Amino acid sequence: MKTKKSISLIGMAGTGKSTIGNKLAQYLGFNFIDSDLLIEKQYKKSLQEILVERGNKSFKDIEQNNLMSIKFNDLVLATGGSAIFSELAMSYISKESTIIFIESSYKDIISRVPDFSERGFLKKSEQNIKEAFAERGHLYKYYADFTVQNNAEIDQCIDKIFEIIDKKI
Repeated sequence: MKTKKSISLIGMAGTGKSTIGNKLAQYLGFNFIDSDLLIEKQYKKSLQEILVERGNKSFKDIEQNNLMSIKFNDLVLATGGSAIFSELAMSYISKESTIIFIESSYKDIISRVPDFSERGFLKKSEQNIKEAFAERGHLYKYYADFTVQNNAEIDQCIDKIFEIIDKKI
């Protein structure tokens, strides 16, 4: 399998998708898009404000429409953590890019993001963060072409991604 000309990063909030994606894009000479920031810019509100005002279903629709509008061409995309809840958006992303799941342990994520209440984190009302983490894990793995651990330094994670890219091109 050859990698496509663009890369999409999926994973939980706090795994480092935005930081890794930005650095990866710089190294590759690609453009970088953080889909969460696109939504915030479009609505001129934080993700949390949008989620509270519009609810889970509307938030999912907004995220799906946003992802479906992205033009892939020498691009690194950092998706929102809940992108995996849209089969349509993930199918589109899969056709247009190589999907890399940035995986971190629950302990590492909680140390990076101790308070999810202002993150615009999509979950069922009865779920806690640990339960949402467990629910999402299998979906990230299902959609990923590759999985890369980010439990150490960001540059080590980026080096692992380059190893994948070099082997697959």
